[in-house]
Amino acid sequence: QVQLVESGGGLVQAGGSLILSCTASVYTFSFNAMSWYRQGPGKQRELVATTTIDGSTNYADSVKGRFTVSRDNAKNTVYLQMNSLKPEDTAVYYCNAVRVPTNPFWGQGTQVTVSS
Repeated sequence: QVQLVESGGGLVQAGGSLILSCTASVYTFSFNAMSWYRQGPGKQRELVATTTIDGSTNYADSVKGRFTVSRDNAKNTVYLQMNSLKPEDTAVYYCNAVRVPTNPFWGQGTQVTVSS
């Protein structure tokens, strides 16, 4: 059974940085794509960043230039480096992994709170 465990969330002041980690219980190179989603208070879950098996990355417009997603297959871990954080980045951040054709896998989420 695939498990994804996120870590690295916390409280940070606006303008600060955090690094989120998502460690999988299986080889990450078995996933076609790994992504970070977030869900802010009273908001729908939204896609933040994706890294695919061929190394390409995609970002939501709201985080481009501030966030960087990366994958370390040797550690079975995907990271989300978050810089220049804003209060509107406050959310629970979820790790997601896709292995076609199965259903996607989700982590339990980690809270990020950015104070103004």
